[in-house]
Amino acid sequence: MSDNVARRGFLIGGLGGAALLAAGCTSNEPSASPTSAAPAPTQAAGGNDEPGTKVTIGFSAPAADHGWIAAIAKNAEATAKQYTDVEFRPVEPTNDINQQISAVESLIAAKVSALVILPNDGQQLNQIALRATDAGIPVVNLDRIFPDKLAYRSWIGGDNYGMGVAAGHYIGSALKEKNVSNPVIVEIQGIATLPLTQDRSKGFADALKTYGFSVTAQQDAQFTVETGNEVATSLLQAHSKIDAMWNHDDDQGVGVLAAISEAGRNEFIMVGGAGSANAMREIQNDNSVLKATVTYSPTMASSAIKLARLIAQGKGMSDLVENQVPQSITLASETITKENVEKYLPLGFES
Repeated sequence: MSDNVARRGFLIGGLGGAALLAAGCTSNEPSASPTSAAPAPTQAAGGNDEPGTKVTIGFSAPAADHGWIAAIAKNAEATAKQYTDVEFRPVEPTNDINQQISAVESLIAAKVSALVILPNDGQQLNQIALRATDAGIPVVNLDRIFPDKLAYRSWIGGDNYGMGVAAGHYIGSALKEKNVSNPVIVEIQGIATLPLTQDRSKGFADALKTYGFSVTAQQDAQFTVETGNEVATSLLQAHSKIDAMWNHDDDQGVGVLAAISEAGRNEFIMVGGAGSANAMREIQNDNSVLKATVTYSPTMASSAIKLARLIAQGKGMSDLVENQVPQSITLASETITKENVEKYLPLGFES
């Protein structure tokens, strides 16, 4: 599951290159281990990938009970192992706020060189991140943002609003091409109360508005396969005809697609969210309503480790003029379709 920000992209080249590659989201459903490993770092201009000062990077994230989160943990560990000058020190993943606070406290006590934290809730873990910063440990805030900028040295995450915009433009353009007027557009959110979900919905509504369209019905599915199935079933029963559907999360999309198949419905187009390998294969096969997904990639965890290493070693990103790593990096949300899916498949995660 995610909290204040979410999904897309990947910095390549040991962050010595600032190139951005897009790709994947959040949820609570147990899933198969992701198949994609973190891409190997390429040689950075300026030698940022050459062994430097030994650093210890502490890592804390929620429990890997969802495809996206599982990929976050896997990518972080795989990237850390690519560097001989990095000792990777993860703590037990947990969905319990107090347990995560205790785990981060143990890393502070161990005086790690840097911390990478994907908090269960940015607001509730803000104080422990401030404590780490006050102790002289730079914090790389991953995805769900801490509200206090003093709590982190650098933030990296996806563009939730941009996800909605990308989905809205794909659907709006497709419906315009078909000369559809007054379309029935349904939206299946993740967790409606989360700021990230609200950002996604706002981006979606704003993009649709440019085509003269709006959302007909909206319901949240809690980022789980089961609830995705239940919500989709309910929406399909409530609307005898649908023109387009946006499902925020490819993990819960497994349940959504199952409900659509069970109902025998195929009169509409569907856009997913995050960039799971499952969704990409469905798009590639082109035999269901799913025609696109917008990215929010767990490869951001690989980039977070690279950022933490550079910060701990006092380095900047060698393709940039500045001597220091930027304070924030927002990854672009890209639209994956049948035409470009092969490019993104290697970065997909298994739902």
